[in-house]
Amino acid sequence: MAFTNKEKQAIVAQYESWLEKSHAVFMLNYTGLTNKKLEGLHRQVREVGAEAHVCKNTLLRIAMNNQGYSVDERLTGTNLVGYAFNDPAALAKVLADLVKENDGKLEFKGGYLNKNELTAADVKSLATLPPLPVMRAQLLGTILAPASKLVRTINEPASQVARVLKAYSEK
Repeated sequence: MAFTNKEKQAIVAQYESWLEKSHAVFMLNYTGLTNKKLEGLHRQVREVGAEAHVCKNTLLRIAMNNQGYSVDERLTGTNLVGYAFNDPAALAKVLADLVKENDGKLEFKGGYLNKNELTAADVKSLATLPPLPVMRAQLLGTILAPASKLVRTINEPASQVARVLKAYSEK
């Protein structure tokens, strides 16, 4: 399907908009994926605050160059591109699950995290991370643990004295 120059400019502008809003961009080779599975993927991706689209390589290359990405040989063949607007790990997990379900039909080509290149192995590693709210809770727990231990240590002598006085008064 041939596009006019005006249509191509609009598509490049849309790609640039997605790239500008994205914290991460992941690329997959999606040969042989059915339309039903692609629709299911779109639904799952939207649930994690992201988008996934089949992109025209030449137009995506232009948009990526305009946005300051270092473009390499990944933009060949059929590409499904995921744009993570909120949580890159959540999108990577959704895409990794899709790759597992469709063994042989899909494979990671790599991606970008804050415009830094990622290999396919990097994207798979990112998919194993817990979601952002869980990571925040773990970090908060780690930060608060010494403070709560300090408070318990400071309160312990006073509570021991109170227990001794209570026991003495009950005699």
